[in-house]
Amino acid sequence: MTKADHVGIHDRLTRLLAEAPADAEAIEYQQIWWSWGEVRATARAVTDALESAGLGPGSRIGVVLENRPEHVAVVAVLIASQRCVVPLSPLQPAARLAADIEAGDLPAVVCGAEILGRERVFDAAAAAGVVLELGVDGSVRRAGGAVTAAAVRSDPGVAVEMLTSGTTGAPKRVRLRASQLDHALAAGGQTAKRDGSLSRSASLVSAPLVHIGGLWRALACLATGRRMILMPKFELEPWVSAVERHRLRAASLVPAALRTVLDADVPKARLASLQVVTSGTAPCPKELADSFFRTYGIPVLMTYGATEFAGAVAGWTLPLHQRWWDLKAGSAGRAFAGVALRVTGENGLEVRSDTLGRLEVRTAQTAQGSGSWVRTSDLARIDVDGFVWIEGRADDAVIRGGFKVQPETVKRVLELHAAVREAAVAGLPDARLGQVPVAAVEIEPGQPAPGSAELLALCRAHLLPYEVPVHIAILGELPRTPSSKVSRTELLDLIRAGFADRTA
Repeated sequence: MTKADHVGIHDRLTRLLAEAPADAEAIEYQQIWWSWGEVRATARAVTDALESAGLGPGSRIGVVLENRPEHVAVVAVLIASQRCVVPLSPLQPAARLAADIEAGDLPAVVCGAEILGRERVFDAAAAAGVVLELGVDGSVRRAGGAVTAAAVRSDPGVAVEMLTSGTTGAPKRVRLRASQLDHALAAGGQTAKRDGSLSRSASLVSAPLVHIGGLWRALACLATGRRMILMPKFELEPWVSAVERHRLRAASLVPAALRTVLDADVPKARLASLQVVTSGTAPCPKELADSFFRTYGIPVLMTYGATEFAGAVAGWTLPLHQRWWDLKAGSAGRAFAGVALRVTGENGLEVRSDTLGRLEVRTAQTAQGSGSWVRTSDLARIDVDGFVWIEGRADDAVIRGGFKVQPETVKRVLELHAAVREAAVAGLPDARLGQVPVAAVEIEPGQPAPGSAELLALCRAHLLPYEVPVHIAILGELPRTPSSKVSRTELLDLIRAGFADRTA
C-alpha cells in the first residue's frame, strides 16, 4: 500500500460513520449482528447529547468501556469527532470505579445502565459532569449532571487516555495521539484504502476493550473494514464456535487462553481454518507456544509491545516462524517495519549483540516520535540475527540487602518442576533487608501438588542463596489482571494474608 492510499483512523472512522451501508454487518455479539445503521444511530445520539451540553472537539469523555457493540460505537464517534476517550474499567469494584470517576476531571461520563446503578457510581458521575446512560439497544439518555467549569480538556490530537494493565501497581494513564494509533495500525498491516470499502472477512475480539490489546484489535477491524466478532470476555466454547462459524484464518489468544485451549483438548477439526494465532499482552513461554504448534499445526506468533507504543513494536510473522522457529523459539521476534530497537548499558551506550541491557525503542508509535529513543523498563538482548529476547524487567528487580534478584530468573527455576504450570515472583517489603523475594506457583491440572519444601530445594539447587524465595505459595490459580497478566500486587496481598493466617 502506498502512502497515498493510506487513510488515518480519524478519517476512516468519520467516513465509516457517514457512508457505510446501513444494512451491512458491522459487529456480531452473542451471534446477533449489529448493522452499520445501528452503529451510526448510537454514534449520532452520543454526538447530539454531547453537543447539546457544549462538549465539542477536545473534550475528555469518560467511557465505562464494556465489550459491547454500543460501546464500540461510542469509541468510534468520539475519535472521529476529535474528542478524547478516557476509558474507565467496568471490571473493578463499584467503589474503585466511583473513585476513578471522581479523580478524572471529566465533563461527561458514558456508562451502561447496569453499571450506572451500582453503589456510588451515578453520584460520582453526576458530581463530575454530564451523565449519559447507554442502553443495550444503543439508545442514549441524559441521566443527570451538568458540565463544570473545572473540567480539563485534552491536548490537541490526543485520541485516547489509555489505561495500562496494572501488573505491578495501580493502572496509569497514557495519552495516545491519533497519529500514534495510525502508525501502530500501519506497523501491524491494519490499514484501509481510500475507497472506504468494507470487507467480508471477520476478526475476533475477546480481550477487554478497556486495555490496549482489545482496543487495538477493535480499531484494526474498523480501519480495515472487517466485520467484528465481539465477545464479552474470553470463554472457550464461544471462542471455538466463532472460529468454526466464520472459518477464521487468524485469531489472538493471551497465554492463559492458549493453555485453556490445550487443556480442553479441543479437536483439531474445530480449529482447522486457523493459519496463525497471535499472542501478546503477557510473555508467552516457548514451551506453551511450541506445544500449541505441535498439537494443532498452528504457529503462535508472539508480539512485544506496550500501552505507551499504542500496540506492538516487534513480533513474529509467518515467514519468520517457518524459517526460524526451531532456532529462535522463546524470542519476541524482530522489530516491525518503521521500528528501531537497541539495547543499552547502565552508561546509556549501545551494547554488543547478545549482551543484556535495557531495551530502547525508536518509532513514530511513541509520543516522542520517530526521532527519539525511548528507554523501556525491560531487560533484553538482541542477537546477531535481530531477534529480541526479553529477560525480565529492570523495575521488577528485588533488592535484597543490596543484592539484586531478577524475578524472571527465579520464575524459570520454579517452572522446571513438572507439576508447576506457571510461577510468579515479587518483592515483599522487609524491615531489615529492604525486600525479600516471595513466589507463588500454579499447579498443572491432574498433577499432585508439590510441597513448598520441595520447591525451595529446587531453588537452592539452581539459584544463588540470596535469590531463593523466603516463601512459596501453592495456588490453584495465580491472580490476574483483566488483561490476563499475573497481578503482583494481588499476589503480595495473598501472601500477606497467608502470613497473617499462620500467625493467627
